[in-house]
Amino acid sequence: MNQQTNSTVTELITRSNRLGADPRNTNYAGGNTSAKGTAVDPVTGTDVELLWVKGSGGDLGTLKPAGLAVLRLDRMRSLVDVYSSWGERAIDREDEMVAAFDYCLHGKGGAAPSIDTAMHGLVDAPHVDHLHPDSGIAIATAADGEKLTAEIFGDKVVWVPWRRPGFQLGLDIAKIKAEHPQAIGTVLGGHGITAWGATSDEAEANSLWIINTAQAYLDQHGKADPFGAALDGFAALPEAERRAKAAALAPHLRGLASTDKPMVGHFTDSAEVLEFLSRSEHRRLGELGTSCPDHFLRTKVKPLILDLPASATIEESVARLHELHDQYRDDYRAYYERHADADSPAMRGADPAIILVPGVGMFSYGANKQTARVAGEFYVNAINVMRGAESISSYAPIDESEKFRIEYWALEEAKLQRMPKPRSHAGRIALVTGAASGIGKAIATRLAAEGACVVIADLDLAKAEEAAAELGTTDVAIGVQADVTDTDQVQAAIDATVLAYGGVDLVVNNAGLSISKPLTETTDADWDLQHRVMARGSFLIARAAAAALIAQGMGGDIVYISSKNSVFAGPSNIAYSAAKADQAHQVRLLAAELGEHGVKVNGINPDGVVRGSGIFAGGWGAKRAAVYGVKEEELGAYYAGRTLLKREVLPEHVANAVAVITSDELSHTTGLHVPVDSGVAAAFLR
Repeated sequence: MNQQTNSTVTELITRSNRLGADPRNTNYAGGNTSAKGTAVDPVTGTDVELLWVKGSGGDLGTLKPAGLAVLRLDRMRSLVDVYSSWGERAIDREDEMVAAFDYCLHGKGGAAPSIDTAMHGLVDAPHVDHLHPDSGIAIATAADGEKLTAEIFGDKVVWVPWRRPGFQLGLDIAKIKAEHPQAIGTVLGGHGITAWGATSDEAEANSLWIINTAQAYLDQHGKADPFGAALDGFAALPEAERRAKAAALAPHLRGLASTDKPMVGHFTDSAEVLEFLSRSEHRRLGELGTSCPDHFLRTKVKPLILDLPASATIEESVARLHELHDQYRDDYRAYYERHADADSPAMRGADPAIILVPGVGMFSYGANKQTARVAGEFYVNAINVMRGAESISSYAPIDESEKFRIEYWALEEAKLQRMPKPRSHAGRIALVTGAASGIGKAIATRLAAEGACVVIADLDLAKAEEAAAELGTTDVAIGVQADVTDTDQVQAAIDATVLAYGGVDLVVNNAGLSISKPLTETTDADWDLQHRVMARGSFLIARAAAAALIAQGMGGDIVYISSKNSVFAGPSNIAYSAAKADQAHQVRLLAAELGEHGVKVNGINPDGVVRGSGIFAGGWGAKRAAVYGVKEEELGAYYAGRTLLKREVLPEHVANAVAVITSDELSHTTGLHVPVDSGVAAAFLR
């Protein structure tokens, strides 16, 4: 890569990241940006003009060089002749241009070129930005958007009527750039904005000028109540009350949203959402749906809106939501059938991606937490767009048939088909107790690696949050404080789980401690402590989790990390072993009771997990070493030596068992205890 190439790419990445971080460009995830420059052809040694453009599926805010598609401009622009040669049939064949981009790639080509590539490559400007800011889309979706564009921007910005993204839209914008030398950009009807510049800084400045100018116009001319009058009974509940109601509703809603396939959820009670739902026009506007393609591809064409006041009880709300969900599915199926033809992809699912509950907030859904969160963020953007459009005109999104053409576009289907196969626990939500260290941390780590969203519950909040941060962002894991012996704290942990990720699928009762004493030295307090944490604690967690699992109606797993000692009689651990035996029988009891709800309950019986174990590090190891007459540092080897396999058991081995017992491969197994002890014959189950 020569110096000019390095400079061009650096400027592009810097501009992209700035735009992604700029709050004025609120919808950065779906935007696109590009730069043109020269590089040396590695074969001929001559200079060639290149286009660097954000690849398909990238994110402006986090874009890196690997996320850029790199194309030769001479080859790409030669496609114009090919396209023109098709005459009147060209617009019907423009999708073929996307496949042709592959033959324009330079070197290894980088990321896959997106559908917006033509918009960037065909416009005669060194730097081009395509963005979806709320203020820009508000003008783009206003009923008189063309007139407003001229009034707001004069001849610096030109209106482009709605056209589906693609090669023809690129030609349209290129023509505008050529015919309007004074213009710095366009407003794309129903969609967003595009701006250009001779330098990276100029392109960014022009983009932000369009955004700021549009927002200033809205602020100056927009009416104060674009969503109508306040509705009696629909105002936001007090924070504690609405979050409690959200937690109670979340499992029910996730079950509805996962009728066709399991979804992860996200909850927001932002001021924008609560205010929108409190006003008289929210139902009309909600029914019109979103407009920007990047919005409705994630939010679906419209949300499901509960039509009850904030004072409605949980029972009333759930009953009505079931009725509305049935209606929504019927409506979506009718929408599909109105527009599908013989070449359309099969209907992908009829469940809502956005559910709005007055007084409470918004629940959004996706295949994983990141997509669920982004869907919610995009609907907040859509609310802001509706506010802007309604404040100066009326909101007029693109036609339903055009939304269908985008949603069931062959190119969109191809992109979905290219996605990697989901990992074994993708879309599942796990709560692991005692997970800031030892076996619990290993379990949380393994489940996250398999695609699950993980809630790490521990007595020590700081350690729980630290362990969660090691696994990734809050899209992957969060840490919560929970004393499993306290009913309120247990319920708070379940509530935190369902609010963070929409529900719960998998609960691991791992929290525990151990006291090694002979019978005559075991105190009442020793006995009570062991049983409070492991027997009572497991019961409380299982009871609270079961309520959520049953409400979801999606089945699930409860796993007890019991012990070899639950079935093996060893010396000097009566309190610990009796508590573990209690846990072991809870497995059998709950498997029998929860099976009708599709909930599997299984146990794992480890033994001799010394290295990395919080229990052994807390004094149990020294005491057990004394019982067996070995040095503490030799205890792991001692345990391994007495097994049939002569292998030391590590926390990761227990985590492996949890991953397997909760996978689809063992979907028909419940009430089982799995030994992870390298083979202790005396502990064989009978």
